[in-house]
Amino acid sequence: MARPVTIFSGQWADLPFDQFCAKVKSFGYDGIEIACWGDHMDVKAAATDPNYVKERKAILEKNGLNCWALGAHLAGQCVGDLWDSRLDGFAPTECKGQPEKIRKWAIQEMKYTAEAAKNMGCGVVTGFMGSPIWKFWYSFPQTPDEMVDEGFKEIVKLWTPILDEFDRCGVKFALEVHPTEIAFDYYTAGRLLKEFGNRPTLGFNFDPSHLIWQGISPHLFIGDYASRIYHVHMKDAAVTLDGKAGILGSHMAFGDTRRGWNFRSLGHGDVDFENIIRELNAAGYQGPLSVEWEDSGMDREYGAKEALDFVREVDFVPSSIAFDAAMKK
Repeated sequence: MARPVTIFSGQWADLPFDQFCAKVKSFGYDGIEIACWGDHMDVKAAATDPNYVKERKAILEKNGLNCWALGAHLAGQCVGDLWDSRLDGFAPTECKGQPEKIRKWAIQEMKYTAEAAKNMGCGVVTGFMGSPIWKFWYSFPQTPDEMVDEGFKEIVKLWTPILDEFDRCGVKFALEVHPTEIAFDYYTAGRLLKEFGNRPTLGFNFDPSHLIWQGISPHLFIGDYASRIYHVHMKDAAVTLDGKAGILGSHMAFGDTRRGWNFRSLGHGDVDFENIIRELNAAGYQGPLSVEWEDSGMDREYGAKEALDFVREVDFVPSSIAFDAAMKK
């Protein structure tokens, strides 16, 4: 049985939720990974107001759509990050310029998100955790191990009460391994799980686009963290190093063709999705394949429709018999 194909609404939050759902229905998707910004999901309302939940579900049902996950990337980032003015854009206006107020809001927002997911019938929340030590990724000035250790300890301190609430609600949190996060590659992901005592609440939202440009083979990540893949983003990226561009982006905006890499619509980048599907099959993953559509060089509606076709084509089921089982008398 093919896995459901959903689309993440985060990059479409400029559209009213009901209008977006109508578009998604016309594209042919099975459901939506609902972003907790714009008007798509008010997590406090979904946590406390049954009528709001009923209204959200009615919009989905009217369009023949399901929801298996909420996406809480912005609030999650505000929990663990060191403040600068960029975080003001993720938090309410009344918190602007007040780091502790932003963090307090974000922690409560994530707790509401757990309850909202439970009320919406979602077993997973995807998102970010932030990092107080991201700027130390390059060790100059020299970074002592103790500084990194303290960063992981701070994340554990900040997120343990949040994950306790997730446990109470029976919902899992799937961190998207991503630059700027406490876990941004293969080894930091493993360390994060260990720092949290391998508690089952915490796993990963697997997204190959953030691994491929770092030189990591995404399918190997699945193989080694199979039991912690709680959600999957289908997203592509192309590495276009030309002897001038560097892998760090040169402070150029996404979409600038001079960059050493860029996100691309599915099938237009370098990600080996066949091996990813093989590893997901081996892991027994039956959750949604969620298209996170990002490509500054392509119309998003054209790309979203094409991406759906791509995922349907590549998501093959494993064989139920050995290919050589009939080779006998």
